[in-house]
Amino acid sequence: MPLLTLRNIQLSFGAAPLLSDVELSIDKGERLCLVGRNGAGKSTLMKIIAGEIQADDGSIEQAQGLRVARLVQEVPHDTDGSVFDVVAAGLGEEGRLLSEYQHLTRELMDGGDAVMQRFEKVQAAIDDRGAWDISQRVETVLSRLNLDGDTDFAGLSGGMKRRVLLAQSLVQAPDILLLDEPTNHLDIEAIRWLEDFLRQYEATLVFITHDRAFIRALATRIIEIDRGSLTSWPGNYERYLEGKQAALDAEEKANAEFDKKLSREETWIRQGIKARRTRNEGRVRALKALRQAHAERRQRQGNVQLAAQDANRSGKLVIEAEGLYQAYGEQSILRDFSLTVMRGDRIGVIGPNGCGKSTLLKILLGHLQPDAGSVQLGTKLDVAYFDQLRNTLDDNKSVIENVTEGSDILTINGQPRHAIGYLQDFLFEPQRARQPVSALSGGERNRLLLAKLFTRPFNLLVLDEPTNDLDAETLDLLEEQLMAFEGTLLLVSHDREFIDNVVTSTLVFEDGTVNEYVGGYQDWLRQRNTGGAASASGLQNPGQSAKKTAQKKDTAQKNVKKLSYAEKLELEKLPAELEALEAQIDAMQQAMADPGFYQQTPADIADFNQRLAALQAKAEVRFARWEALDNAES
Repeated sequence: MPLLTLRNIQLSFGAAPLLSDVELSIDKGERLCLVGRNGAGKSTLMKIIAGEIQADDGSIEQAQGLRVARLVQEVPHDTDGSVFDVVAAGLGEEGRLLSEYQHLTRELMDGGDAVMQRFEKVQAAIDDRGAWDISQRVETVLSRLNLDGDTDFAGLSGGMKRRVLLAQSLVQAPDILLLDEPTNHLDIEAIRWLEDFLRQYEATLVFITHDRAFIRALATRIIEIDRGSLTSWPGNYERYLEGKQAALDAEEKANAEFDKKLSREETWIRQGIKARRTRNEGRVRALKALRQAHAERRQRQGNVQLAAQDANRSGKLVIEAEGLYQAYGEQSILRDFSLTVMRGDRIGVIGPNGCGKSTLLKILLGHLQPDAGSVQLGTKLDVAYFDQLRNTLDDNKSVIENVTEGSDILTINGQPRHAIGYLQDFLFEPQRARQPVSALSGGERNRLLLAKLFTRPFNLLVLDEPTNDLDAETLDLLEEQLMAFEGTLLLVSHDREFIDNVVTSTLVFEDGTVNEYVGGYQDWLRQRNTGGAASASGLQNPGQSAKKTAQKKDTAQKNVKKLSYAEKLELEKLPAELEALEAQIDAMQQAMADPGFYQQTPADIADFNQRLAALQAKAEVRFARWEALDNAES
């Protein structure tokens, strides 16, 4: 028996229904991912499941005693108190009593009679409700999520606040856990932790996310809201993508056949006298029905029309940074960091929240002066900067005013365009374009900032968290544009798949330093596990790196036994083999230094990076083997 079933759910907030005849059954143990375009009604459907809003029509059937908890998309501004207080708040009045009991316990020594009386009253209330076991439940959840109950909630990072709110949901022991954009504003390590936790979590999950790697890791079924209707796609994300494309192709074909029939009947009715002479009233009624069906057809929301304008090529050298040092208080963000950015480079930047990624971008662009070191910008640079905090948008101005800054006519690729038509390319209808930016959703703000960026040509594009709140279709289009972009790209993102699809090298904040790796996120994981990090100013010589690794080996292994004849032959051959490997690696690195390298297809570049990483890993192993045999021989 399903845990919960929705039947014929209807909900409207305007002329067109937001949800129309929605049917859904949720079984125990499922992990359902709810997808759809921005504004399709995903969060609204979750609120209906949670019982927070009522549908206009339809029914909900649920198992007896079903408990549903929802993790909201944004951290509530009025949330305060200790972590224990916030988590216990998920238990209602019992949780409030437990929080008060904890605070009163600390005040007993100095609080006097009034505190003691209140303490006894709260203790009695907890006894009456039999709520002491609930206190243990709170402690168990805190321990499971590695949270300190005494910590002040307000002082936590955004990612840790989200973890506390997850604990607040879990302490309710829900049968169905609803998660609305759980990865928003989390760094990669926090997202991976959440993935691992939810994969082992026993309750049923329904979650909304645009993070494709997160979907692939967790979802057992995809459910999609499209133009008010809900469709279920069993299986993984790839099966959904294949099935969805097939369904869209079939819909397009059916619409074409329908339109052809309607056109034929309209031609017939326009014959007038002949049509009336035939007195085919049934055919006339059928035509009226066709007209009504065509009028009620809900077209798919269009895709954003992204197109970067051609700019003059920059100089070959884009950014030269040497010996950068930056600190805030006693915490250093950059230490002796050097970097050379050449025309055509596409560099990703990843690391924990608060580690200094945005600060690094500002220093590299010359917007912030480092505590030490120097930054030299190249020549002929036209820079476009997508700011994480969206500071380039004026909330008090309208959408169109933020883009035009005075004139209704824009020049796009040398051609004049009215701003309203241009904004429609970014899915802003005329009425929406005249509303203030303060009324926009997170996804709309991101689209507006992209629209503003693409109003002028650039050859250096800097994107700081561009993917938050963008739907999958817009993400795909942005990826396509970035892969076709012939200029230079600096990208900060926590979207692992976006990084993998776009960048050719990655700067990673790890262990107090910034290291450079060839390729994207998955390449970083592979190279990190094989010790294949690059130095801050370029790739290390694999031989030097391997020797360092080999030198860390236990020296007690020396002279344990004499080399066999075969091992002596192997030792003699290894230097030549290592020289050949180094020559191949050097040649590949020189090829990467040529700006023309990045004119290849993304698939070819990814294959090249994989082959280079494999060679570097092989060099590591062979150097370690040479070191071991050489030590034994001596």
